[in-house]
Amino acid sequence: MKALNIKAFAGILQLFIVFAFTIFLPAWTFDYWQAWIVVAVFFGCTLAVTVYLMKNDPKLLERRVKAGVGNEQERSQNIIQAFAGAAFIALFVISALDHRFGWSTVSGYLVALGDILVALGFYLVFLVFKENTFASGTIEIGDDQKVVTTGPYALVRHPMYIGALVMLVGVPPALGSLWGLLAIVPMTLVLVWRLLDEEKFLARNLAGYSDYQRKVRYHLLPLIW
Repeated sequence: MKALNIKAFAGILQLFIVFAFTIFLPAWTFDYWQAWIVVAVFFGCTLAVTVYLMKNDPKLLERRVKAGVGNEQERSQNIIQAFAGAAFIALFVISALDHRFGWSTVSGYLVALGDILVALGFYLVFLVFKENTFASGTIEIGDDQKVVTTGPYALVRHPMYIGALVMLVGVPPALGSLWGLLAIVPMTLVLVWRLLDEEKFLARNLAGYSDYQRKVRYHLLPLIW
């Protein structure tokens, strides 16, 4: 258990280093107050969720820790993860470049709204973690896994992706950028690609998932799609 916690904290540190390279390097300055607030919100939320999982659901934490490119069972998902990683990095790089060269002007109120969306996105993901201990970072079938149909899963099949999109939409304005929102388009397409591929995998391998698909019609947005 101690080794798992160390690995989890190491992952947070690694993410901080990625943030440093994808935000402050393109911005070419540390005098970037919007970025420091985003970093504080992002890592405060990440740390809070990680500590919660350490105490309440270490098995889920272990599943989340091993996520990433190369760890998927399906080759298609490894490809999707690579595209998702590139789109995620582009979101921060474009926003930081926007700040550096002054391509757009964002009010303090919009910056604050962006930070609220980042925190809200994390909260939605946290609710999914509380409801579904099998919410792995990779597409896999765990021992004794069952279909979760309660909580947000009663409304849509992929509530965690809603939280991720809310968080990602908040990042560019939180960083003082409007142009960064362009990266949301490929990120959304990649998420849709991932969830559709995930559904095919679950329908083939998880008992009861096909019945769940017939019961819950919406993939991502209630009453829309």
